[in-house]
Amino acid sequence: MTRFLFAVIISLMSMAATAKSIVVLGDSISAGYGIEVSQGWVTLLQQKLNEKDKDHIVHNESISGDTTAGGLARINQALTLDKPDIVIIELGANDGLRGLPPELIKSNLAEIAHRAQQAGAKVLLLSMKIPPNYGKRYIDLFYNIYPQLATELGVPYVPFIMEDVALTKDMMQQDGLHPNANGQPVIADKVWRQLLPLLK
Repeated sequence: MTRFLFAVIISLMSMAATAKSIVVLGDSISAGYGIEVSQGWVTLLQQKLNEKDKDHIVHNESISGDTTAGGLARINQALTLDKPDIVIIELGANDGLRGLPPELIKSNLAEIAHRAQQAGAKVLLLSMKIPPNYGKRYIDLFYNIYPQLATELGVPYVPFIMEDVALTKDMMQQDGLHPNANGQPVIADKVWRQLLPLLK
């Protein structure tokens, strides 16, 4: 029995050593705010990878309330500890909710992506939207950050990841900002479709 357990442990350690790494650097949408971690889209993404026999481990480095500045402050540690082959960036909504300058948001996101690329990782950018509190001009500038940055960096991006969730009442929490457990599979599917080509 002891030999069997030892063999299992060695096998698991070997799998962990050879598996590729994916880092999700995000805010509350990726951290699973208001729901069980097991229900979140990041966990569902790991399940999809397992089901498709994709040898990848997802490291969720997301913090509720985080901004692009916070992500920029944390990216080096994530690159060092997790050694990702792919970095998924889901940040910017909290910046927008605070009315921070779009050029600053874009600059922070660009620097996060550059550091990931310099470390040898592929980048997937997830775009967000915010309520129209700051007027049409600000909203237009904010929305354009993600496609512009994706083009400039030559990286794929997922258009508003909550497109089919945000206006569906039974997929949102009562605060109207965060998806509930029902909305998580929709987000996971959207991310999966853009992630799949990066796994090859």
